[in-house]
This record gives sequence, C-alpha cells and structure tokens, in this order.
Amino acid sequence: MLVGKELLEKSKLLSKKSEDEIARGCGYVSPGGRILRKSFYRALIKAKGYKLSNSNPGKLGNRSSRGRQAVFKTKVHGNGNLLIGHTYTKKLGLEPGQEYKIDLKKDSKTISLTPIN
Repeated sequence: MLVGKELLEKSKLLSKKSEDEIARGCGYVSPGGRILRKSFYRALIKAKGYKLSNSNPGKLGNRSSRGRQAVFKTKVHGNGNLLIGHTYTKKLGLEPGQEYKIDLKKDSKTISLTPIN
C-alpha cells in the first residue's frame, strides 16, 4: 500500500479512473480481493497533511485490525430457514460432515446443538 508522496503521485496519475480503480492501483486491496476504501481514504487524507485523530485506534497502519467483525445475530429467512454462517461454525471448530442433535426450548426460544458421536 502506497503512502505519503508516492500515494499522492500515483492517485494523481490514475485520476481519470474510478475511485475503486485508484485504490486498487495504489495497493489498497485485501488478500481476498476486497478494496480497502476506508484505509485508502484515510491514507489520502494523511498524505495531504491533515492530522487524523486517534478516535479509531487499531485502524490504518496497525496489522492487528481484523476488518469485518462477526455480529453474532441472524434472522429467520422468508422460507423459514435460519442460517448460521461460516464465521460462527469456524469459531466453534465445527467441521463439514459433523452431525448434531438440535435441542429446542420453546419457552425460552433457544436452540442448542449437541454433537452426535
């Protein structure tokens, strides 16, 4: 990712392109290919000489930032399905093919999974 004078020069060269193409051309792309717009814009602001507050520590320039965070909520879809995404199954160490017994508690509206050995 370009910063400072190099970022300003490269973004000026790409100024006739879309914002996403400029960000991509300056290296603001995640390993998965997602454009890191916020990091790009913050770097541009900083390169222009504006002082950014530290109201958002852990961002720009700090590798400990994790990007999107799991929200731990879901909703029942129109077809009645309830989806638990990859983030949550991975966090629990659940593997494809594992089987679970589903326990429902109507009074508290809770669902629990019990591994079937």
